[in-house]
Amino acid sequence: MSQGELNCVTGMTRILVTNDDGLRTSGIAALAQALALLGEVYVVAPEDESSAIGHALTLRRPLRIRQVSERWFGVDGTPTDCINIGINRILEGVPDLVVSGINEGWNLGDDITYSGTVAGALEGVLLGAPGMAVSRPRVRGDYDYETVTTAAGHLARSILEDGLPPRTFLNVNVPRRQPQGFKVTVQARRQYTTAVAESCDPRGRPYYWIEKAQLDWEPDARSDYHAVRNGWISVTPLHPDWTAHEAAGAVGRLLDRRQAEALERVFQ
Repeated sequence: MSQGELNCVTGMTRILVTNDDGLRTSGIAALAQALALLGEVYVVAPEDESSAIGHALTLRRPLRIRQVSERWFGVDGTPTDCINIGINRILEGVPDLVVSGINEGWNLGDDITYSGTVAGALEGVLLGAPGMAVSRPRVRGDYDYETVTTAAGHLARSILEDGLPPRTFLNVNVPRRQPQGFKVTVQARRQYTTAVAESCDPRGRPYYWIEKAQLDWEPDARSDYHAVRNGWISVTPLHPDWTAHEAAGAVGRLLDRRQAEALERVFQ
């Protein structure tokens, strides 16, 4: 009997943890320690920082696993790679919960499309496990993880006991100050203005550096950005379905019009 089959038989709760800041960060250690109160925690995380890598999957080279300690593993790949390795090779089965974090810096609004942290939870959902991504504000100096680990532990327990709708995961962001509580939110929207700086290397060859985006958030009292700025723990339910359902009618009318015009030209 494989380890995965054995865990299913014994009913042991298994939690798979990853992040995009790397295996050696204090955030993932604090998260794993908090979740250990709920079950058997396996940490499978990138050997090096993989921030802003999104939902990248490594396909053009082999991946290597390094065991750091019992149930702690480093992978020379992305958070998405780590979840695949964790489920298919280390756990040999789908865990009861996938948690990604604790990220150093919020993952709010449209930024989730870039986030390796959110991608880790997303991959867990695609492979059949409920998931949660957890982020805290970026601060200078030491950070006290008690607030964020308490929030993550509370939500993880709720997911394990009550479940989530199919193919759903949570994007959790903790505010800078003592939180007022939890608030269900939607993704904030903003206008992006980026700059690309150009320079030359010592051999005269040009290179480019994408500079930090200037942010212009759209006002929305329901949004994750509004929640954390006002002292709430933002909990945004997400799913992999990117279909713009509200736009289906407009697209259908557009296609009908274009098809009619094309047929008219053909049979003239």
